[in-house]
Amino acid sequence: MKVRNTVVALALAALPRLLAAQAAAAAPAAPASTSPVADAFRQQEQRQARNLVAAAEVMPAEKFNYRPTPAQMSWAMIQTHLAEGNDLFCSKIGGVAAPKRTPVDTTASKDQLVARLKETFAFCDTALAKLDDSKLAEPLNLGFGPNPFSRAFTIMITVGDWQDHYSQESNYLRLNGLLPPTARRGM
Repeated sequence: MKVRNTVVALALAALPRLLAAQAAAAAPAAPASTSPVADAFRQQEQRQARNLVAAAEVMPAEKFNYRPTPAQMSWAMIQTHLAEGNDLFCSKIGGVAAPKRTPVDTTASKDQLVARLKETFAFCDTALAKLDDSKLAEPLNLGFGPNPFSRAFTIMITVGDWQDHYSQESNYLRLNGLLPPTARRGM
């Protein structure tokens, strides 16, 4: 009787795992992306937008002219550079015209600079919505460097630029006793 009860108890203990494994095996696999590069780039744009906007919001308004050394960009310069870059790169990569915007420079308020950064990332969302991998080799003229660049290379430049400036901003925040967004729980 004891052996039988033990066997039944073990079988009941294993049953949930067996059922879960069976359900996982029966679940259909997600279809493979037909444009994995474009999909990955859109995911990076979403992530970098969240991080860069959050960092801009963390820095106090009175610190927007902060720069660790005279040779480095000020916080406000980074924000205007990112906004201009978003319009340029996302328009070229997405194959759409960049919006005509009233210029915003480093003398703008924190609220204006953060709003512009948000606007340009919203433009990127729209510009990249129909991007697919079919034209990755297409040449793009960016107006600087050894033109033309392929669309794929321009994607790499853009992600690198976002990551470079987020790293820069993280250092500026820490030098001012502030925690970067990705160093906080939940980001």
